[in-house]
Amino acid sequence: MSRVMQGVYLTGHGGPDALEWRDDIPVPAVGPGQVLVKVAAAGVNNTDINTRVGWYSSDVTSATSDVDQDVEAGGWGGALQFPRIQGGDLCGIVEEVGAGVHFDPGQRVTCPINLPRPRPGHPFGFIALGSEIDGAFAQYCLVEADDLYDVTASPLSDAEIAAIPCAFGTAENLLTRAGVTAGQRVLITGASGGVGLAAVQLAALRGATVTGVTSATKAGIVQSQGASDTIDRTAPLPKDVFDVVIDVVGGPAWADLIRALKPGGHYACSGAIAGPMVQADLREIYLRDITLHGCTYQPPEVFGRLVELMNAGRIHPLISRTYPLHDIAKAQVEFESKTLPGKLVLIPRETADG
Repeated sequence: MSRVMQGVYLTGHGGPDALEWRDDIPVPAVGPGQVLVKVAAAGVNNTDINTRVGWYSSDVTSATSDVDQDVEAGGWGGALQFPRIQGGDLCGIVEEVGAGVHFDPGQRVTCPINLPRPRPGHPFGFIALGSEIDGAFAQYCLVEADDLYDVTASPLSDAEIAAIPCAFGTAENLLTRAGVTAGQRVLITGASGGVGLAAVQLAALRGATVTGVTSATKAGIVQSQGASDTIDRTAPLPKDVFDVVIDVVGGPAWADLIRALKPGGHYACSGAIAGPMVQADLREIYLRDITLHGCTYQPPEVFGRLVELMNAGRIHPLISRTYPLHDIAKAQVEFESKTLPGKLVLIPRETADG
């Protein structure tokens, strides 16, 4: 008789009612080169919400919170196969290994949400954990051994490790693509969210001077993570000030973000929760030699640097709350409210504080 596990199925695009708690999901069988990971913790991300509501469809032109239409192909790579186990933020313990695997049972592991899958004609190809393949919103998760990293030595907790892959991986990739270096002035939107706070912390580690865009009530939190200054998200932005803009918000303020850059500046984007459709004056881009970076694909060395920082205890994600996995709908509703800074984390066993 095959083993079963508890977990959450995404049964289709829609609201939280599309999430179905199950206790009869088959435990994945381990093949050559694969690892069965017992999930210790799994972070909640905008990606989970975007995928659930189908926001990645080109038919959707609104902010994530305003999607109210039926969507067919709403995943990163188009149409998803349902039911799907979401969850791109994984921290877990190696349970079983397949042939040819260099991990041992008992090791603590994590992996990026973006899993590189280059192919002829598509050198930047990837699939996403929790989108094209099943993810961490269950008791067990099957992962290719080559995608896993050992974090047994890290002083961080399981919940902290699970708060890193998506937020810090996205942030480190944004900073890498924009070429952030010591002494530069960097503006970060959505600075109190998971990716925003990660970008603040990582940019400060690089020696940059960081300004975060956030609400007045969260300014202190953003500064505690390494920002030298904050700008209220309702306030006008200064012009010709920043070397780099890191943006995960998009929406109506996009043109002002471009104007906030110095000539020769770099704008890097990896999200658009305020809306994907933006307008700007192209003359303010090409006459001022502004470089735009769209950032999703992450080379392995980007996540490798994060693993080094994790194992050295040099990064510390802010976790506002943890929840039992079966409370995923509640966690996602609170996540969407944007009242809690940093990360929310789901725990498969009943040891959460939410």
